[in-house]
Order: sequence, then C-alpha cells, then structure tokens
Amino acid sequence: MDPEVSETTRTRALSRTDGTHPDPSPDDAAAGAEPEAAAGDCQDMIDFVTLGMFIIDEIEYLPPRPPVRDVLGGAGSYSALGARLFSPPPLSKSVGWIVDQGTDFPASITSLISSWDTSAILRPNPDHLTTRGWNGYSGGSSDHRAFRYTTPKRRLTAEDLSGTPLLHARAIHIICSPTRCRDLVTEILARRKKEAPESYTRPIIVWEPVPDLCTPEELLNCTNALPLVDICSPNHAELAGFMGSDGLDPITGNISRQQVEQSCEQLLASMPLQSYTLVVRAGEKGCYIAKNGGRKRGATTKKKSSSTAKRKKEYVRGGLQHDTDMEALFAGLLQDEEGFVAREEIEVDPGIEKWMPAYYSPTTTMDADNTAGSEKKKVVDPTGGGNTFLGGLAVALARGKTIEEACAWGTVAASFAIEQVGVPVLSASNEGDGDGGSNGGSATERWNGVKVEDRLSEYQSRLLASSF
Repeated sequence: MDPEVSETTRTRALSRTDGTHPDPSPDDAAAGAEPEAAAGDCQDMIDFVTLGMFIIDEIEYLPPRPPVRDVLGGAGSYSALGARLFSPPPLSKSVGWIVDQGTDFPASITSLISSWDTSAILRPNPDHLTTRGWNGYSGGSSDHRAFRYTTPKRRLTAEDLSGTPLLHARAIHIICSPTRCRDLVTEILARRKKEAPESYTRPIIVWEPVPDLCTPEELLNCTNALPLVDICSPNHAELAGFMGSDGLDPITGNISRQQVEQSCEQLLASMPLQSYTLVVRAGEKGCYIAKNGGRKRGATTKKKSSSTAKRKKEYVRGGLQHDTDMEALFAGLLQDEEGFVAREEIEVDPGIEKWMPAYYSPTTTMDADNTAGSEKKKVVDPTGGGNTFLGGLAVALARGKTIEEACAWGTVAASFAIEQVGVPVLSASNEGDGDGGSNGGSATERWNGVKVEDRLSEYQSRLLASSF
C-alpha cells in the first residue's frame, strides 16, 4: 500500500464485503472523480486478488485418525490467507478474493471469513451447492494426497473481477493450465484497460500451474505462457512433470535439488530474450528462485542532454564497420526513435539462482520461545501450504519487496498454514501502556499465538546466519 493512501480513503472504497460495491463519496465527486473511474481509482487500494477457487474441504486420514469436515479450503482461500497474514487492519482491506456461497454454506465459515476483515466478495447462490472437495491421505505419509470434487466446481474468470476494485489489484494470483493462463492474462489486461484507460497499470501476475496439466505435452504451451507472467511457481513435482521426470533423487527417493536446478535452467534457456522468474516450491527443501538475466523489464532510455551527448558514442542501425562495438549494437532493442543507443543507459539484470530454506525443516531446532521447531513436531497438515506461500509472495511484490524478500514472506506465510488442519487461528489483543490498551494501545494480531512480524524477523535472522 502506498503510504500516501489514507486509511479513510481505503476504508471508504473497500468497506463492503457483501458482494456490493460502494459508490463514489461526495468528497471524491468534489475532487472531480467520475463514477466510471471509481474502479480504476481503486487500483491504489487492492494489493492482492486471487482467482483461485473457494472450496469447502473434507479431509480423510488413515485410521485411527478421524476425518475432518467443513474445513475452509481451496487455492483461493489459502492464497488469500497468505496475503492476509501480512495485512493487519486497515491493510486487511487490500486483500481481495471471491467466495461463492451455495445453499449448504456453513455459518461458521461465514463468520471465519468475516473475522479476517478482507475485501472478500461473498456471492450467495440459492440454486447451487458450494464447491466441495474430498482429500484423502494414503501410504502413511502426508505427502501423498488424493483429491476429488464432490460437488460441481465454480471456476472464476476475468469477468468475475469486472466492475469491482479487485480487477485493478496490484498483484493477481492465478492457478490454471498454460493455455488458460494466456487467455486469462490477456483478458484481465484488456478489461483493466477498458475500465480504467487513463490510470491503467500492468499488474504483477503470479501463475501457479495446475498439477494435472504439468506434462511434457504441455511444455510448449508453458513456454508460450511464461512471457505473459512475472512469476511462474510450480512445485517440484509439477516442474518435473513438464520435463517428463518425477523430480526425485533415484537413490534416496527425496526431492532432488539438482533436478530442480536443471529443469529451471532448461526453461530459462528456452527463452533467453525474455525476463521472468521461476519460484519452485520444494517442500522441506524450501524454494528455489531462478531468474534469467538480460535487460531489466520496464527499463526506459533517459532523455538526451547536451552534456551526455558529448560523452556517448552513438551507433546507427545498419551495416558493420571495422570499429563497430558489437555489445552496443546488440543492445539495439533499446534504441530510441532516432536509432541511437547509449551503452550506459542499458540496465542489466544479472539474474538469480538461489535456494531459500523452508521455515520448518528436519534441521530446524526448537527455540526456547517455541518460535521454531522440528518438522515432525510442528507440521500437522501440508494442505494449502503452497497456495499460502504464493499469497504471501504476491502481496510482498505488490508492496515493492524484492523477489528474495517476497519468498521470505511466502515461506513464513506457509509455516502458519501447515501447523494445523485448516487455517490458523487469528486473535487480537491491545498492547498499550500496560493497562490493557485503555490508553490508546493498538490491537496486535497473532496467528496461532505468534506475531507474523516476529516470525518473519526470526526467519530472516536465520537466513543471515546460514549459508543461504
């Protein structure tokens, strides 16, 4: 969120979570804002929106552990959670998502969603059931999960965002096939331009490939989709699926870091003139960031001045000379309208190849204040961990963080999602002058009894102290 956007303005624009949208205020009208531009103005209000589906889960474990029903779930819910973890009120209103409520929608889940105080759009539908899914674990491992829909699914499209502030979010999370990714991004951009032509900005697109279409047959479609997104984030198995392998070490059967790195290298090498980032979620191994180098996306040439013109050697396109500087010549993609290029104006991105550890891993030790612990003790259910990671990552990018910082946000967000079945418990307390906050103390949020900023700080300290 821009610090210049006041809490009053944000609250006015985003105070409704019942599926309706506020009209421009008298103050906005006095300032000359047209009603048609209201949606465009709200692009400064919504940091994150997801097109992931809302699902109510039923989770069935191996005996004797009993099943759990009516669990808030789906990629939409968990990615919204990831963004919400880093968005205490009033920032909570900068998190947008869509919830389709069928006739069987539990009141307890409505209350839970309301307690997050986000810009969720709740859409009651008296003619349909809520999308529900069955999750079953097998093989004695929480890593082997089967899933199937038990009611018809309600998939979201770009049209669902139209006419709402959510369309103009700074960061948009989508989960779909490569082909649908291209169609979705194209339609989202077109609708944003149509609804707010004067204030149009391109959103940060975070794409999560859908698992069942991560196959070698879809690899070409995947490479065609990559130039349209900012972040592509498969997990290790999905990335391996595109490459026709399982992503596991043949000797140990564990996730193979080497295979992850090789697969990323192949994808980056397939499109050397494009700039995009792969963030591979690899379970207990953490995540791997791979970004190709080249010129920085969005780089612009500076206006020529008389002083700089004297210091630059200019190259006009067309024909080689004995003293031609080939490096500057190939930078011709950045030539100005007159066909000139200045070498010092070219911003070069060196790229990134970096592993970041999971918050909970087999090597994590238990601290005295229980801020971290061994994976066996703290990881209860990995369901939704990847989606929550991407919600945290996306909202971090929307607020100007680097990709490494964003992955730290995502890692911490995921840690809260996997500590229990379902979503973590939110609580708030007043921390003031020692009298319960009666003298102006502000409410402090805790999730599962922990402050998110404390866990993030602790994780960042571990990064500094480690070799990562």
